[in-house]
Amino acid sequence: MGLFDKLRAEFIDIIEWIDDSRHTLVWRFPRYQNEIKNGAQLIVRPGQVAVFVHKGQIADVFDPGTYELTTSNLPILSTLAGWKHGFNSPFKAEVYFVSTKQVTDLKWGLPNPVMLRDPEFGPIRIRAFGTYALKAIDPVALLEEMVGTDSNFGTDEVTELMRAIITSSIADLLGESNLSALDFASKYREMSEDLRKIVCEKIDDEYGLECTQLFIVNISLPEAVEKALDTRSSMGLIGDMNTYQNYQMGQAMTMAADNPSGGGAAEGMGLGMGFAMASRMMPGMTGAAGGAPAPGAVPPPPPGSTWHVAVNGQTTGPYSMQQMAAGVASGEVRPDSMVWTAGMDQWMAASNVPQLAGYFASNTPPPPPPPA
Repeated sequence: MGLFDKLRAEFIDIIEWIDDSRHTLVWRFPRYQNEIKNGAQLIVRPGQVAVFVHKGQIADVFDPGTYELTTSNLPILSTLAGWKHGFNSPFKAEVYFVSTKQVTDLKWGLPNPVMLRDPEFGPIRIRAFGTYALKAIDPVALLEEMVGTDSNFGTDEVTELMRAIITSSIADLLGESNLSALDFASKYREMSEDLRKIVCEKIDDEYGLECTQLFIVNISLPEAVEKALDTRSSMGLIGDMNTYQNYQMGQAMTMAADNPSGGGAAEGMGLGMGFAMASRMMPGMTGAAGGAPAPGAVPPPPPGSTWHVAVNGQTTGPYSMQQMAAGVASGEVRPDSMVWTAGMDQWMAASNVPQLAGYFASNTPPPPPPPA
């Protein structure tokens, strides 16, 4: 600072703070050697409070307004400085402007998951985040407990403290709520207000701050748990699993039929799905329902027999006898389909195999009725 600037600073008689920052809580008025001219004008704008500090001691506090600094409106400073009969010379004092406006859009979040015992899922980990607003309500306490000699004190210097207080408070709140994780979303408003009150109790008196707003934006579960819940919800929407599987098989068969480029492999896949679908839709034909075989059906061979079907020069299978019977019923296995099972010397047409011939006979349509 040059000599001219120093002299000009000594004779400046207007003390004010034009706040062009959104997140500044306390700002110290810069004054060369802290000298203030007798009769200087103090301008405190709305949303501000001016605090005079003399030799480390809090003196007078000024609310919004315009003041001419004299012994009449500086009674505490006059006492501290020993002005018994008034003063006419410049005096030394530090002037701090404290913003009493709300500072909004501040963020909070749990740095680590909180372990809870959920009444429905058991022990789970919970994450949460949200926003809050902060306001200075006791400038003197704020200066004494947090600002000290800092010339520019912003919300970034109190953010870590606020996050720690909110983190510990929400852990207690969630633990005492006894709510299931699935019910948190419906209680965000109530829980946000309860959390705000808990935080205010910890910062109002000690730090001179008030949390005017606090919102819980989201409470989330670990990704693995969310996937399990999605699966559980999907199963509930599906309803009858057998009906859903039959629908899926029908869709797959349609896709296979619409893809002729698949060749023998695609036909074999369609044949297998047809067997499975037919066995689900027509369990009575193969005794799958637990009853006796349908009339005219050939009893199945002993358990363990497996069959193979030739499709376009490729072997598909193995299929059980029940699947073969279902394939005959659905038309997937025709009388001229070439089949083979253990014990046969060579591939044979299905209608020529004794074990399968009876299924084709049962599917033979009756002759036309006699004339009336």
